[in-house]
Amino acid sequence: MATPAPILVFDIETIPDVATGKRLYPELAGLSDNDAMTKLMALREQDVGHPFMPLPLHQIACLSVLWVAGGKMTLKSLSLADHSEAQMIQTFFNAIEKNPLLVSWNGKGFDIPVMVYRALQHGLTAPKLFSQTGEMRYNNYINRYHDRHTDLMVKLAMNSTSQKLDVVASLCGFAGKQALDGYDVVPMVQAEAWDKLTTYCESDVLNTWLIFLRYQRLTGQFSAQQSEQWESTTRDYLQSFTNQDNSLRHDKFLQAWQPASNLAADKHVTHVTDIAITQPSSNTPTAQVESP
Repeated sequence: MATPAPILVFDIETIPDVATGKRLYPELAGLSDNDAMTKLMALREQDVGHPFMPLPLHQIACLSVLWVAGGKMTLKSLSLADHSEAQMIQTFFNAIEKNPLLVSWNGKGFDIPVMVYRALQHGLTAPKLFSQTGEMRYNNYINRYHDRHTDLMVKLAMNSTSQKLDVVASLCGFAGKQALDGYDVVPMVQAEAWDKLTTYCESDVLNTWLIFLRYQRLTGQFSAQQSEQWESTTRDYLQSFTNQDNSLRHDKFLQAWQPASNLAADKHVTHVTDIAITQPSSNTPTAQVESP
């Protein structure tokens, strides 16, 4: 069940950049980092009505990826617990040099722009990300109309209102966010709950990957059998993916993930060729299903 090219599904979790915040707001300079972070979010909410920072002021606390290649998958996380922000970003950029298909949820609007701003701060390099020559000319990572980076939030919205990952994942019977969201990240970092943070970030990656499988099925890139096989492979992988104490890392995800028993089998689906459009005298078109 190998994919034509490697697939890299990714997600980041962020916290306010306190160091830059102290430079922008001198009144924060004498505060502890935790107090400065609280004050920085309060100032932001006072200015715009919510505590969500401008993109350049999102410090990356965790990066999770799912690498799928050669019929195998690897789920991995990097966090501030044992890596610097620069190391996390450069590791991700190095993976892009292998020319994978990037898959994300709002990655074009948030994750990648945040990483680019932070890379500017750290003086990092990402030539493949910005390449638009040779094989990358007509399908690259930065053109909004190209698919080398498939942002599922954008693709599925089809120029309508964008939806949250949790909503679409739950719609499909996947685990969703399970009572956590982005506003829980700061408390997790302050409490140094790194396992909880990385597990949460990985669950976003898993939800995105599973939605991608349905999207590939929807668009005809995967057959129903391929999509279902990959879902089964993913479930098997998670059932063997353990923490250091041998407990299942994503046990709650597996429990919340509903079986795909409600998917229509091909034999029960009405094919387009079985539908005849008739034009009654009222000039109102109707669809009729012909008997086989």
